[in-house]
Amino acid sequence: MQSLIKTRTKRFALDVIDLIESLPNSVSLKVISYQLVKSATSVGTNYRAVCRARSDNEFISKLQIVLEEADESGYWLELIQAKGWVDVSRQLQEANELTAIFVSSLKTIKNRSNSKNNEENNPLK
Repeated sequence: MQSLIKTRTKRFALDVIDLIESLPNSVSLKVISYQLVKSATSVGTNYRAVCRARSDNEFISKLQIVLEEADESGYWLELIQAKGWVDVSRQLQEANELTAIFVSSLKTIKNRSNSKNNEENNPLK
């Protein structure tokens, strides 16, 4: 699963870079483009850090950053879509799908971590 997500996050970053390079030149678009390319490329780089996490707590902490970056990317894409500058529905769908994957992963690891902590703290087991 991790290599699939690595591939998807890299593809997402490349798709956003291609999108940014195709946008017209305006002051507001420059600002939004800058923010979008930063957050979209951060999804993949931070996910690679998640894959190297040494503990559940480190995994959770790093994955929360990935989630924030994916969600932020979605926000910038929503602005571009709302302004009607270009169609970003494909990139927006991917941002939303990645966000959903990371939310689900966080829930799973937090539940597993909480269960493990409860077992360790229960002297009757």
